[in-house]
Amino acid sequence: MVTNPTDSNDVKSLTLSELQTLIETMYSSKDEARGLDGTFMWLMEEVGELAAALREGNSEELAKEFADVLAWLATIANVANIDLNQAVLEKYGNGCPGCGQMICECADSNKP
Repeated sequence: MVTNPTDSNDVKSLTLSELQTLIETMYSSKDEARGLDGTFMWLMEEVGELAAALREGNSEELAKEFADVLAWLATIANVANIDLNQAVLEKYGNGCPGCGQMICECADSNKP
């Protein structure tokens, strides 16, 4: 559950839906003004920064870049009016979209 950052209790956990709501609360007016194309470009920039952090191997910076990519993914989903929780459940909630198993049995050459 997300708590107020000024409270003595820090954030303990965050669901995908809560993340999407948090990002919407913080940034929705800027995100809507930027639109899908502009928001997508920010997401791609963050993916590039994640790639650089992966190469450098600094775990503290790597964690920050993962968080940035996830936040920008939530941002673009908000702008596109997509509920990420629902989308993930529909695609992956019953197993691998390719083979239907909870532990993927698709051939390595397939993209599950």
